[in-house]
Amino acid sequence: MSPLTLLMEKQNNKGNVPKRVSVSVTNDLVTDQRVYRSCHALHEAGYAVTLIGRMLDDRTPLNRPYRTVRMRLLFRKGPLFYASFNVRLFLRLLFARTDAFYANDTDTLLANYLAARLRRKPLFFDAHEMFPEVPELVGRPRVKAVWEGLERCMFPRMAKMHHCAAVTVCQSIADIYRQRYGLPMAVVRNVPIANAMMQVRDHDFGLPHDRKILLYQGAVNVGRGIEWVMEAMPYLDGYQLVVAGVGDEYERLSQRAAAAKFSDRVTFLGRVQPEVLHALTGKATLGLSLLANRGLNYYYSLPNRIADFVQAGVPVLATDFPEIHRVVETYGIGTLVPPIDEGTAPDPVAMAQIIKDAVESWSSIAADEKQRRFERAAKELSWEHDKKTLLASFDAIF
Repeated sequence: MSPLTLLMEKQNNKGNVPKRVSVSVTNDLVTDQRVYRSCHALHEAGYAVTLIGRMLDDRTPLNRPYRTVRMRLLFRKGPLFYASFNVRLFLRLLFARTDAFYANDTDTLLANYLAARLRRKPLFFDAHEMFPEVPELVGRPRVKAVWEGLERCMFPRMAKMHHCAAVTVCQSIADIYRQRYGLPMAVVRNVPIANAMMQVRDHDFGLPHDRKILLYQGAVNVGRGIEWVMEAMPYLDGYQLVVAGVGDEYERLSQRAAAAKFSDRVTFLGRVQPEVLHALTGKATLGLSLLANRGLNYYYSLPNRIADFVQAGVPVLATDFPEIHRVVETYGIGTLVPPIDEGTAPDPVAMAQIIKDAVESWSSIAADEKQRRFERAAKELSWEHDKKTLLASFDAIF
């Protein structure tokens, strides 16, 4: 091969080097399905992805086709955790071999924003929620004010950056951020990969085979309606409540269930890998997505579990908030429950009856009509549909 040919080949290879992107999130990378899907979409599109999070005690191994980094941190929660995480993340990003920075949620944005500005590289922001409005900050005005101050400082500046783009989970949140800060945001919903159920084998969860499964999946945090259903279980013969996920309320709720007389009717599975969760979802009789009326973040949310239930052909019992209402009513895939204010709880007997009525109502629908509804919903509420928006928004920052 001639020297000229070698030179041309090197130049061509250089031109084909994939763009490198550093993606960051404050969790341990194991169960965050939105981040999992986003990184896979970027990887499949030809980007060289490095996903950065934190290491927890269980050290669950990861098997991803892209690079993952989990940082060990001295602090696990509270202001010191967020401060130490962003300092460590900023130092890593400041010297990372990367072409773009991808921040998931406001709690990773400061480090990414500063690194992007100092290194003059593109910035991408993915708002999974309205972070200052998360239930954990409701009633904590000082802490909430800190996060609102960070957004108020960064978002208007991001809106003026030439190589910056942002996405969020629903149109309601996108509208609020545009009105408040002038930051345009595309909508990439929390929706699963289509037909994910077909990609996994059956799994034995040790659940009773003679009971109807009421499934909650996701973060076990405050205001998720899990306790409401637990209190109703003594009045639900033939039903089993299954909770798949971990969170701030996991220990308290699981211990309370274990000590209750109805302990045999409640199963806490803890952390469940995404591919195993798909198999579990298909076993459910009714999917639960009950939220307390606890701030704007819940009010405007569209939980990804609803689309997960749709893909598995499982009807939902969900709170009648705007984005949830739009999906459930448009496709006719479940039952809506009136919002319940923070600090109150439904009567257990009434909640049990709501659950029974929802199951009986769905059972009365003809099988072909159920299939028609779910097929329509699954086609439109799928990652194959929304990832096009993600990739188009991300490509635009270069």
